[in-house]
Amino acid sequence: MTNAWKQWDFAGAGLQTVNLELTKRLRKRPLIYGLWVLFPLGLHAFYLRERGRGLLYLAGSLVLGASAALAPWPYVAGLGAIMVIAALIDVATLDRRLTAYNKALRVALLLSPKATPPPGYQGRYTDEDRDISEYLAIKDQEQAGHSLKSQPPPNKKRGKSFQEQEAALREFAERQKRAKNPRS
Repeated sequence: MTNAWKQWDFAGAGLQTVNLELTKRLRKRPLIYGLWVLFPLGLHAFYLRERGRGLLYLAGSLVLGASAALAPWPYVAGLGAIMVIAALIDVATLDRRLTAYNKALRVALLLSPKATPPPGYQGRYTDEDRDISEYLAIKDQEQAGHSLKSQPPPNKKRGKSFQEQEAALREFAERQKRAKNPRS
């Protein structure tokens, strides 16, 4: 099935409209890992709407770049090690942060005023108000969870078992074979 349905506009409220909006706004796992490859720019953090984290990664990258041009190599190596450790910690927590973002988005959309039930919806049907004596009478007549409707009536002949049917089919096949090749 194609994804063409995601482009449709159902023009109205309801769960279908909310689900379409949710599909458009959810963050995708392959894209976020692709953006993580450009870690020094912090694009993956901006994609998750983590503006502070994205600015921190970008600032750290700029400081590392400036220090590479101006500072001695031990200082640059120390800053580089800090950035590598930050990148490893970030990739280890990326999936959890993505899941949390998508969950918060889902909750926000499903609890929004747009997520109204269809017109005429009256809630779940329950039969709490009905008299259950008829139901209990039927259940009392059942045996070991088998419905009365599935049991054969006592006056009718039961059908052949699986083994009996197989034997009848073998006998029929033998008769057909003998009829085609009679021995004289």
